[in-house]
Amino acid sequence: MLNTSDTVRSTQTIDGRILLDVRHGRMFTVNAVGSKILELLAQGQHEPRIADEISRAYGMSIEVVRLDVHDFIEALHKHHIVRSTDEIDSL
Repeated sequence: MLNTSDTVRSTQTIDGRILLDVRHGRMFTVNAVGSKILELLAQGQHEPRIADEISRAYGMSIEVVRLDVHDFIEALHKHHIVRSTDEIDSL
C-alpha cells in the first residue's frame, strides 16, 4: 500500500493540487486527475481500483488509464511524494 510521504504538504486548488516536499525543497502541481489519484491513494485504494475509478469518471479506455495511472504513481514514488508501507515500516 502507498501513503503520502510525511514530509509532503498539499493543498487542493481549482485546477488540481499543489504539493510541497519540505524535505527536498521541491514543489509540484498536479491536475484534477492527478489530485483524484492522490485522494484515492490516501483512501487506501490500490492501483487497479484507482484505474477503474478514473476510467469510469472520465470515460476513458481502461487500457490507457491503467498505463497512465501506473506511470503517474511511479513518478510520485520517484519524487518521494508517496512511499510504500514497507518503506515506512523499515524507518
